[in-house]
Amino acid sequence: MSYISAIEVINFPHKVLQKDLKEFASNLFSESFKDIDRLLEVFDNTGISNRNLCVPIDFFSKDTSFKEKNNLFKKYALDYSVKVIENLLSNSNLDKSKITDIIYFTSTGLTTPSLDALIIDKLKLNPNINRTPLWGLGCAAGVSAMAKAKTFTDTNPDAVILLIGVELCSLTFIRNDLSKSNFIATSLFSDGIAAAIVTGKNSKSLIENKFTVEIKNSRSKIYPNSEDVMGWEFVNAGFKVVFSKDIPNLVNTIIKEDILKYLTDNNLSVEDIKNFVIHPGGTKVINAYVDSLGISRANLKNTSDTLHEYGNMSSVTVLYVLNKFMNDGIKDGPGLMMSLGPGFSCEMLLLDMKNVS
Repeated sequence: MSYISAIEVINFPHKVLQKDLKEFASNLFSESFKDIDRLLEVFDNTGISNRNLCVPIDFFSKDTSFKEKNNLFKKYALDYSVKVIENLLSNSNLDKSKITDIIYFTSTGLTTPSLDALIIDKLKLNPNINRTPLWGLGCAAGVSAMAKAKTFTDTNPDAVILLIGVELCSLTFIRNDLSKSNFIATSLFSDGIAAAIVTGKNSKSLIENKFTVEIKNSRSKIYPNSEDVMGWEFVNAGFKVVFSKDIPNLVNTIIKEDILKYLTDNNLSVEDIKNFVIHPGGTKVINAYVDSLGISRANLKNTSDTLHEYGNMSSVTVLYVLNKFMNDGIKDGPGLMMSLGPGFSCEMLLLDMKNVS
């Protein structure tokens, strides 16, 4: 048995309005696209009002090297990870000595030793803690990390697993990349850091909650010949975004089929799901989920609200969505937690979510 027992997210000091980034993009990309005014409408159609950023907007006006950006990643990732973990431990009244495992995930910066080692040293966690750093899963990493945490608790029911996800998408921005993909990415992506505690059958009682969120099982899917759907192209300036316009169409077809099959294999239907904990991607992706699954927009309110308030923070976005459920209330019954990522891939978790009377 495996339980998501606590979660914490960060709000960065730089909340940038979408309209201000639209103006920035207009100035930067105007000479690259003759139809720039038409393209700029994408900023108005994202469903995003604010962007959660670790750097101020004038950072993007400068041409920074990969070395400079990655050094900033290391600094901000460590500083804010420590802050969010300290808040997590304090708010859950969990003694840090109880942590047996740490799973760290990112796709937006590089550190060796990996950031989990730096966190252990900075917070003086148990030096014998089991470490699992994950890199390159993109937006799918948050759900994948939860699935791996369940595997650990199935093996060790006493496990207390710290998950820490760091995505500083703004630090991957390449000013000289004037491609359509970078233009679209400029309208969507933000920064986020989230931490969570997953407990096993015997360690669940360490944290008191108004609810239980049990991870029942998980499923992963890699789609063949789909490497070009999303990911990074590594260039001298850093990480150049690869982003296909076909993602909503994929949700309407193959993703829909796999969601329905996953639910059927668990003797469930879409109508049985009470809590949709879904990574938003963007407005078109949200619309594709609504249309393909035949659900109401109210089912994806927490997903839409997270996108509206923060932007797309890659893998940690789904944890911000889950945090909304935990703060605003859950419905008793099954939950579906899922994200799409590079590969092209899909990660799904079946949750059992209950309020504790």
